[in-house]
Amino acid sequence: MTKLRMLLAASVAILSATVTSAQAAPEGSVVNVVLVHGAFADGSGWKPVADILRKDGYKVSVAQPPMTSLEDDVAATKRILERQDGRVILVGHSYGGGVITEAGNDPKVAGLVYVAAFVPDEGEALGALLQSKPGASTGVTPSKDGFLFLDPKVFAADFAGDLPKAAADFMALSQMPVAAKAFGTPITSPAWKAKPSYAIVATEDRIINPALERSMYERAHAHVTEIKGSHVVFISQPRAVAEVIERAAREAK
Repeated sequence: MTKLRMLLAASVAILSATVTSAQAAPEGSVVNVVLVHGAFADGSGWKPVADILRKDGYKVSVAQPPMTSLEDDVAATKRILERQDGRVILVGHSYGGGVITEAGNDPKVAGLVYVAAFVPDEGEALGALLQSKPGASTGVTPSKDGFLFLDPKVFAADFAGDLPKAAADFMALSQMPVAAKAFGTPITSPAWKAKPSYAIVATEDRIINPALERSMYERAHAHVTEIKGSHVVFISQPRAVAEVIERAAREAK
């Protein structure tokens, strides 16, 4: 019986710790967060950030844009926004920054967070922005049917240089290509002109030039945080990225 009581006591202790570890989001915060992935990746990369946000009391949804066109990707993101009960912080990584710039006009969106991302203005296309201040990587190659891939030989170094090599190599194998035409589609109505914006510069980024990130963020009057990390800073430094998202949620009006 003594052993049974000890086991029961241990089980209660574990259960109590599990229950108390999940906090409620600060009163007045926006509770809903929608995460949007970028090119050459998918939504599963957001798991480390999502786990932190959920533990801190936020309701997280991950959009899975097909990356077949900017229009398709905006529609896929809006489909997830429609499912939210209340206001939303909309977060985009890389190419996802272009997606949230359009999708963020949804009235539910209270704020935008750009993570090593494009922040295009009206009439701008992502490809032209990329060419204005090219990144260090030269590994992007087109397929015969008009989709872009990142060469697996340089994927680890250029895309995910601060991840364990095994993890980066698997991302290279499972990468999700993006339609080249998406980078030629101009933005029509930038949501950052009407919504508060927060932005993260990945200082070791080889895909989007950190100097381009800074210039786009400055133009958008975003609240900027610089984090030492690769293009996938949201995977390598999830706590730092989550803190920026949570700040946006707390400060949304």
